[in-house]
Amino acid sequence: MTEDTAAAAVHGSAQGSAHTGREMRDRVQVSMPAESAYLSVLRTATAGLAARLDFTLDEIEDLRIAVDEACAMLLAQAIPGTSLECAFDLGTDEMTITVSVVAARPRLPARDTFAWTVLSALAGTVDSRVGPGDRVAIVLRKRREIPEATRSG
Repeated sequence: MTEDTAAAAVHGSAQGSAHTGREMRDRVQVSMPAESAYLSVLRTATAGLAARLDFTLDEIEDLRIAVDEACAMLLAQAIPGTSLECAFDLGTDEMTITVSVVAARPRLPARDTFAWTVLSALAGTVDSRVGPGDRVAIVLRKRREIPEATRSG
């Protein structure tokens, strides 16, 4: 990726990396133009971060598709010229992805649609909210499957 291909700012921090028990908490934030041409950046970031948490290849692909679908839902109401924001909160066995845009007429995505059903199946837990400044967000939360052989007990 070059500066010309993506005007994306990627910020990473190790908030809470002083491991409390087993729980690790890192946050990675990505900001880019609210245009579908830049979604490949988020799909790549999603895959890389999920791999870092030892998600399976199927789980990684599910998350890539879920992020893409969530972004498509939000870009439909994004104000042209604004940014799409994405925050990845990384735990030991879980990733929470919050994708948001500023909308002229903010509305929550309909939960009774095929797209929402797909999101729920792919990401595990899905929620949405309208926040300050007319920012509409979709929150995806996926827990990593722990193989039976590695579980204690």
